[in-house]
Amino acid sequence: MAQYDRCSANAGCACLHIAGAIDVGICSYLSLARCAELVNCDPNNVCYEPEHTCVHHPQCQSAPVCFPVPIFNRQLCPLLTMTNATTTTTTRPTTTTARGPQLVIPNIPANAKWAQYGMTVAGGEGNGNATNQLSYPAGLFVDDDQTVLIADSWNNRIMQWKPGDKNGQVVAGGNGPGERLDQLKNPTDVLIDKETDSLIICDSSNLRVVRWSRRSGTIQGEILIDNILCANLAMDDQRYLYVTAYFIPEVKQYRLGDKNGTVVAGGNGNGAGLNQLYYPTYVFVDRQQNVYVSDSNNSRVMQWNKGAKEGIIVAECHDWMNNATTQLCGSTGLFVDTLGTLYAADSVHVRIMSWTQGAQQGTVIVGGNGEGSGANQFIYPTGLSFDRHGNLYVVDQSNHRVQRFSIE
Repeated sequence: MAQYDRCSANAGCACLHIAGAIDVGICSYLSLARCAELVNCDPNNVCYEPEHTCVHHPQCQSAPVCFPVPIFNRQLCPLLTMTNATTTTTTRPTTTTARGPQLVIPNIPANAKWAQYGMTVAGGEGNGNATNQLSYPAGLFVDDDQTVLIADSWNNRIMQWKPGDKNGQVVAGGNGPGERLDQLKNPTDVLIDKETDSLIICDSSNLRVVRWSRRSGTIQGEILIDNILCANLAMDDQRYLYVTAYFIPEVKQYRLGDKNGTVVAGGNGNGAGLNQLYYPTYVFVDRQQNVYVSDSNNSRVMQWNKGAKEGIIVAECHDWMNNATTQLCGSTGLFVDTLGTLYAADSVHVRIMSWTQGAQQGTVIVGGNGEGSGANQFIYPTGLSFDRHGNLYVVDQSNHRVQRFSIE
């Protein structure tokens, strides 16, 4: 595997070659340390600080450096398993409907509980490209009729599963990885613009956001925004599109047809200040145009009210080894209900949590039973959403499935 190749379902992780070794690397979360914080290895390629490994990191400096590799590295960087026809190899180390296009946002009771064992509603038949399979799915969108749209990232396609279907339907891409307009390359998110009856897709590795009509006979998309390493999408009631991009510390709002956009969160460089973000990924926008964002490298979820110059910390992680309900670590997918309760995926502790407004700690609503493929477990949960009844849908990325947890 080449230096900086993607090695994990977590797009923030990459392969770092171990100094002094031949063709040996470790899958690490690149933003665990800034370049200025890294120190050189000793002349024998040894690091004396605990949980550090001597690696090549030429983006920072030419000499080998000591890079943090914490004991929870496997949870932070779940490894990709790539399969072909002959071999399998694993890299190691009541509801409110928003006007027009947006989500159905359920009125979830404050004391709601969900079944602890999920039902697989998409995928779950292993890592593959058959129509009953997914390969490292990322974002999802749940339509009014409980149809689930999934960014099937490593199959370079968008899949649609209607309730009860055993097999999904390819509704965009599926023509191999590529940059043609009938192709996608590692899509990371999808939503429905109901006014135009079209899909809007983060076509991440093609550096673009594209739109595909849902009308029968559509064979290709059109580019809405280009030159953007798109991570995640949201759309508000006014049909403004919100986009996060990998490595860009801001959230931008776009009027459809606008190529430039307006910064609505962050935009003040990488950092931990309340006016800053550091590697934002998942984003959610409520009916008041308040923006919620997973601020990954700051280990927090931020709320930026409409027009605000600074954000508010809604939930955060101070200790990745601590699974107390005060900790939300490795936050990925987000959702906010009509009461303002935040629902977030904690990818480190493999659980979904809820945080009421102003709370100092959250509640585990599903998961938290260790990594695994059981119906009450996840391996790297990412996107999440709800249907009009309040049932919870979770992308269980490294189990290559989507799980539904029924509200009780």
